[in-house]
Amino acid sequence: MLFISRSSVHRFGLCFERHSQTSIYRPAAIQISALNTAHAFFSSDRIPKAARSCTTNNLTEPVHPEDTHAKSNTYNIRDTGTSDKYFDFKKIEYTTYAWWHNSGYFQPSANSQLPVFTVPMPPPNVTGYLHMGHALFVSLQDIMARYQRMRGRATLWLPGTDHAGIATQLLVEKHLKAEGLSRQSLGREKFLKRVWQWKQEKGDYIVEQMKRLGASADWSRHKFTLDEDMSASVVEAFVNLHEKGLIYRDTYMVNWSPGLQTSISDLEVDYNEEESLLYTFKYPLLPTSGDKLLPKASHMEFIPISTTRPETILGDAAIMIHPDDERYKHLIGRCAVVPMTNGRTIPVLADTYVDMTFGTGALKITPAHDLQDYELGKKYNLEVLNIFHKDASMNTKEAMNMHSQRPANNEIAISKYEGMDRFQCRAELWKDLQQMGLAVGTTPHVARVPRSQRGGEIIEPLVSRQWFVKMDHMAEQAVTAVHTGQLKIIPNRFEKMWHNWLTNIRPWCISRQLWWGHRIPVYYVENRSEEEYIVARTEREAYEKARQKYPADAAAGTLRLRQEDDVLDTWFR
Repeated sequence: MLFISRSSVHRFGLCFERHSQTSIYRPAAIQISALNTAHAFFSSDRIPKAARSCTTNNLTEPVHPEDTHAKSNTYNIRDTGTSDKYFDFKKIEYTTYAWWHNSGYFQPSANSQLPVFTVPMPPPNVTGYLHMGHALFVSLQDIMARYQRMRGRATLWLPGTDHAGIATQLLVEKHLKAEGLSRQSLGREKFLKRVWQWKQEKGDYIVEQMKRLGASADWSRHKFTLDEDMSASVVEAFVNLHEKGLIYRDTYMVNWSPGLQTSISDLEVDYNEEESLLYTFKYPLLPTSGDKLLPKASHMEFIPISTTRPETILGDAAIMIHPDDERYKHLIGRCAVVPMTNGRTIPVLADTYVDMTFGTGALKITPAHDLQDYELGKKYNLEVLNIFHKDASMNTKEAMNMHSQRPANNEIAISKYEGMDRFQCRAELWKDLQQMGLAVGTTPHVARVPRSQRGGEIIEPLVSRQWFVKMDHMAEQAVTAVHTGQLKIIPNRFEKMWHNWLTNIRPWCISRQLWWGHRIPVYYVENRSEEEYIVARTEREAYEKARQKYPADAAAGTLRLRQEDDVLDTWFR
């Protein structure tokens, strides 16, 4: 692990800017002198004498291996005809680096008796191009590697590239779309062939860029995360963790990307403060007589509710108030009628979670589309009504009261919203609330909006069946390591961030609804419940386990297995 102090920042000429919304510093510019780095490298007594003759005072072309007996084989820096002299990097860097690489200076001997120093490269995405973040880690790790070589250590800087499941699949699908094709029309096998073809043609570009930066990594050991041995290690880890009960399948709330149509990690979601609106409306209360036909808006009882997402009204499962709120406490135990749902009723509950100072002080609870609401829904055993399709268009079937054949008095038929875009539905539903006399008004509001790091689209919290890793025990070990001093975080002010993140961590959703990546090694038995699955390293092993578990099916020749379609999160490696 590398720790950066302010003094080292100035020493290496690293300029940082502070992100306005976080405590994280990101590189603004990197100005590491190529001449100083070359001087440090060529001054080392670990480098052949001929190479050491190429000091930064006279280096303009490399000394080649055939000149190893030369005492001097250099010439002066080119004069431009003025007093200005410059380092001709175009002339020098490419051939010098090729010589370093081809001479094996970056490859430690496997039989070396020297002390060992190893640093793995954070694998950049195979789809990517270098940006300042890459330049930062390449520069710093290169300094570390070269410094350790000069100390006489057998130094391995292990390089690799990441298959970048989401980014790569998006890129290839964009090319397919331009051809009038889609991955669905191609099918999984042909689509993956196209992705591998793209990787072979374009995927090594970022590696060449790192070489142009002078990265002294041992490229003979370069790893790609979908190499066979890497994939075998990933499968082995999944099987072992599943056997230990740390990997499981469950229905839980995830970050859903409607554009990608896959779940994504918490770390792939950015929360931005954005200008929005707070919509306030009247939530009708069911008459105490039990009549489901509501009176006109001017005569009905109601609870005022404020929300930033009116479209989620259709998925409401309860209204919640604070038990000490004098304005509403007399309504605890009553029922409200969800507008536009054919008279579907929900309870009015009390919980101290409610902030009486926000909005009207009363909350609508939508367990299927908000994490906090989901937890409250589990606490009170509320219905989870998913009102969105995978593309975030409206799914109104679950929201309707299936026991009623007609809308409640003065209602709009819910079917009009079916298939409508969520933001279009927001506008339309608000207009309908105004028409029904239930809309109170809107006020400006700054909301924390979750956006995908990949495409910038707004993420939809969605309850979905996924594969998860239990994080509590692993997180506890990481917290303990810092407390005991086994792991040291510098500067120590980040210990609080470390502790807060790990003590509030949720189960890690590791399944992705993609085709490019490590396919989850789970096999389902056809014509049986998906609860009856088999975890195995290979298809052959899966059939062996299945034959032992279902001998009658095996004897009848009807045993058929189907592998899980989802792939693993790219970071599960």
